[in-house]
Amino acid sequence: MELTIDQIVLFLLIVGVFALLLWGRVRYDIVAFAALIITIITGVIPVEQAFAGFGHPATVIIALVLVVSRGLSNSGAVEFIARFVVSGSRTITMHIGLMSGVGAALSALMNNVAALALLMPVDGEAAKRADRSPALTLMPLSFATILGGMVTLIGTPPNIVVATFRNDALGEPFRMFDFAAVGGVVAIVGVVFVALFGWRLLPVELVKRDARKELQDLAGYVSEAIVLQGSNIVGESLREVFPLAEDHDVAILGLVRNGRRLPGSARREKVSVGDFVVMEGAATAMETFIGTAGLEFAGTDQNIEMLGESQSLAEVVVPEGARIEGRSAMDMRLAYRQGVMLLGVLRQGTPFRDRVRKLPLRAGDVLLLSGPEDRLPDVVMWLGCLPLADRGLRLLQRKKTWLAIGFFGLAILAASTGVVYLPVALGAAAVLYVLFGLVRPAELYESVEWPIIILLGSMIPIGAAFESSGGAALIAQLIVDGTEGFPVFVVLLTLMVVTMTLSDVLNNVATALIAAPIAVDIAFSLGVSPDPFLMAVAVAASCAFLTPIGHKNNTIILGPGGYRFGDYWRMGLPLEILVVVVALPMILLVWPLY
Repeated sequence: MELTIDQIVLFLLIVGVFALLLWGRVRYDIVAFAALIITIITGVIPVEQAFAGFGHPATVIIALVLVVSRGLSNSGAVEFIARFVVSGSRTITMHIGLMSGVGAALSALMNNVAALALLMPVDGEAAKRADRSPALTLMPLSFATILGGMVTLIGTPPNIVVATFRNDALGEPFRMFDFAAVGGVVAIVGVVFVALFGWRLLPVELVKRDARKELQDLAGYVSEAIVLQGSNIVGESLREVFPLAEDHDVAILGLVRNGRRLPGSARREKVSVGDFVVMEGAATAMETFIGTAGLEFAGTDQNIEMLGESQSLAEVVVPEGARIEGRSAMDMRLAYRQGVMLLGVLRQGTPFRDRVRKLPLRAGDVLLLSGPEDRLPDVVMWLGCLPLADRGLRLLQRKKTWLAIGFFGLAILAASTGVVYLPVALGAAAVLYVLFGLVRPAELYESVEWPIIILLGSMIPIGAAFESSGGAALIAQLIVDGTEGFPVFVVLLTLMVVTMTLSDVLNNVATALIAAPIAVDIAFSLGVSPDPFLMAVAVAASCAFLTPIGHKNNTIILGPGGYRFGDYWRMGLPLEILVVVVALPMILLVWPLY
């Protein structure tokens, strides 16, 4: 079979995109947009169709769902539900079952990342009351919110992508609740699994480790303080400072002078004005030691009392795509511009023994921030971080809870009954949220995950070209030929396993954009309905349970739970097998082949 020039270019581009996404050093939206520009320059995609993806219904729907999710969050609707969930007296199985059920239900109607972000503080509070490690419950909660997204059209981006491909193939998209019959059963079975068995599969050392104390007591954070004129330790050797530090339960890790870390053997080095003392300990212990020694937290304004009455502490997690991801506090001039200080960093439960202001931050890192009480919530939002404890960081408008639910319910009802086109219904809800103050104008644009929008807008034309050039048909034929002689359900199973494997290591939207046209062509090659194949792609693309990089929710819990990369497959692998076992017969039952 001879390949055309367009097919060769597209195959090379898609392989290159997948390789770069797997490498992870270049952000996925930049990779996708660069690929789009290459297809335009090479003439594979006509100029007039180049940017059609940015006005595509799938792109618009995902952006609007994110705005509506912010409105529901601001209204306190989730807090209203969570109020009945938090209890330290329930067994861990009951707690996980309840939280996972709420998380899955919320994820069906709002962005699943937003649902997890809203429930994490609730889960943390319950862990604190029950005196147990949050590692036991955070992974089940994350998996449940991913499962819940499968239930409706707006629950997760792959469903929206698959629905639009059905419109191209059959002239009509999947509707709001067309995913519920399969996705609902998968979600219920998955939630039961994580509640009864899943959490028991976590490593014993992870379960025994008290991650809650690491997060709540802030032990293990590394910070630095500057030696001022008149400090009590000026002229003393570093070794002579150790007893004072030990009295305050603080460990001295070293000394930085003129931007250079002094070697560990320099314990007899005399402390001078302008030196930086690097230390480790709980935030309150470090603050007491600094006061006793006459030091000052590095980088703070002389007029700001670091932990005074007007100051507040916040523990936040860095999600994928946050403004501060890949940058350091010094890069962002956080203290100078915002009056907020980064006191310490925990990465997968491990404190970094380095100057934390210069440490490039990663998704999943837990940050300890200190700043003015009235400004800290806005700074946390500006950074794109998610709070791990309420502590007044979410400024909720509880009086408008039912208003927000009402607007959203009307939009869903209107779209489900066909009265209004779904993007229009969601757009109307977003406008009402802004008019009634549920979403501030500044939040309107901050709510949208622009990297996802760029990814979609760039990959949709590439996917369309992949389909129209015959590239998808070629891969589909290879799969059909490779499974020749086997029943159709084996072909369907193969498609699910391949898609699920890709989704574990790549962005699930990119996976769905490439797998959906292949699914349609496989169905046409076999002379069967595309519906079961598209539904298989929707389910499989959403199942990213083996790694912390397959889904944003798994990345978010990495630091707070103290998980390692290899912890996810222990619960994730049996869950993915269970999903295939349950989803395959349900797909064939609800969406027959003929």
